Amino acid sequence: MWFRRDLRLADNPALLAALADGPVLPLFVLDPALWRPAGPTRRSYLAASLRSLDASLPRGLTLLDGDPVRRVVDAARAIGAGRVHWAADYAPYGHRRDEAVAQALGEAGIEVVRTGSPYAVAPGRVRQPSGQPFRVYSPFQRAWRAHGWRAPVAAPSGGEWLRLEEDTVAVPDAPVPDGLSVPEAGEDAARRRWAAYLERLDSYAARRNDPGADATSHLSPHLRWGEVHPRTLLADLEERTSRGAAAFRRELAWREFYADVLFRHPESAREHLRPEFSRMRYDEPGERLAAWEEGRTGFPIVDAGMRQLRATGWMHNRLRMVVASFLVKDLHVTWQHGARHFMRWLADGDLASNAHGWQWTAGTGTDPAPYFRVFNPTGQGRKFDAAGRYVRRWVEELSDPTLVPDPHEPDQDTRDLVGYPAPIVDHAFERREALDRWQAAR
Repeated sequence: MWFRRDLRLADNPALLAALADGPVLPLFVLDPALWRPAGPTRRSYLAASLRSLDASLPRGLTLLDGDPVRRVVDAARAIGAGRVHWAADYAPYGHRRDEAVAQALGEAGIEVVRTGSPYAVAPGRVRQPSGQPFRVYSPFQRAWRAHGWRAPVAAPSGGEWLRLEEDTVAVPDAPVPDGLSVPEAGEDAARRRWAAYLERLDSYAARRNDPGADATSHLSPHLRWGEVHPRTLLADLEERTSRGAAAFRRELAWREFYADVLFRHPESAREHLRPEFSRMRYDEPGERLAAWEEGRTGFPIVDAGMRQLRATGWMHNRLRMVVASFLVKDLHVTWQHGARHFMRWLADGDLASNAHGWQWTAGTGTDPAPYFRVFNPTGQGRKFDAAGRYVRRWVEELSDPTLVPDPHEPDQDTRDLVGYPAPIVDHAFERREALDRWQAAR
C-alpha cells in the first residue's frame, strides 16, 4: 500500500483493498520533487503526520527516499508483491508520477490497483448533461451533490503487516523558523478537531466571515494530507439540516470543484485559466511585494492576515481574499507571486485550492469575482472585524486600545507613536489604476 495524500487508517478503501489482497507493506516515499521545494510549514506538518501514521500501524510505516518510479518498484520486489495498491492522485505532478510508476511496475510484472481518491467525487466525473465539464461553481455544486458518494468504511482490523528494514530512512527532522507554530497533525488530531467542531457547526453560516471569531473548522491541513476523508465529514453532515451544515458542505464542494478544474486544465496551476488576462500590464515584484509578504503594508487588516500566516501556517479564508485582492489590484502584482508565497507558508497548501482561490480573486479563473470588484481593505476590516479583535491580535503595534482607538484606520500621529508604517499605496488611486489597466487589456 503506497500512501500519499491519505495518511490515515479509517475510511481508507485503498488500504482495505490491499489488506484483503494479502500481507501488506505500508509504504511512503519521500519524493525529492515534492520535499525539496516545500516550505518549512508543509515539511514540518508532513513529518508530524508521518510520525503519527507510523505510530498507528502495527509494524510501523516503511519510509523510502528517492524517485518513486524506482523506489516503489524496489519495495514491491523486496517483498515479492504481486500488486501495489494506492488511491489515485489527480494533481498535475501526482498524476504524471502515478502513470510513470504504473508503467515501471507493469514492466516488472507487478499489477497496480487504484481504489478511491482524496475526494468524495473523483475529478472528471461530474459533467454537464452535454458531457462538457463545468466552469462555474454553482451548477457544479448541484451536480456534485446529485452525483453523491459512497459511505465511509471502517478502519481495518486484523490483517498481516510487513516492514522493510534495509535501505529505509527515518522521518526527517523538519524544524520551523522562530515564531511559527504548526498545527497538530495526524488522524487522531483530525478526528478530535472534527468532533469538537460539530458542537458549534450550526453557527458556521452566521460567523464564518468573522476572522476574530473561532468559527471555522481548521480542518484544511487534515484534508490536504488525507488525515480525514471528506466523505467522513459529509456523512456526518447528512444528519444535520442547519444553515451552518449546508454552508460547510458547500465549502467542501469548492475544494472538489477546484480539483476538477485543475485536473482538466493542469496548466492553470501556474497560468491564467482565462488567457486574455496575460495582456494586462502588471508591475514587477519588488519592495512592495516584500512589504506585503512581511505584513507591513500599513493596511491593518492586510497586515494581520499576512502575520497570521507566518505565525500559524494558516489564514482565515476571508483574509485570503482580502490580501489577494490587495496584492493583485492595489500593488498590480500577478497572482502567481502571491500563490507561491502561500504555498511556502501554508500547512494546508493544496495546489488546486490555492491556485484557483487566487485566480477567483484575481478575476483570471473560474467563477471570477469580476476584475472591477476591488476589495477596499479598510472597508473589509470594518465590515468583518468590526470590534477590531482580529487586527489587535495579529498586529502587535495596534493591540492597545488606549493608544490606538481605531485599529482599522489609525491616523499618522498614532502610527508614529506605536511604530506602525504608513500605507504604502493610496487605495483609491490604485483602484482606478487597476480598472484602467483592465480596460486597456480588453
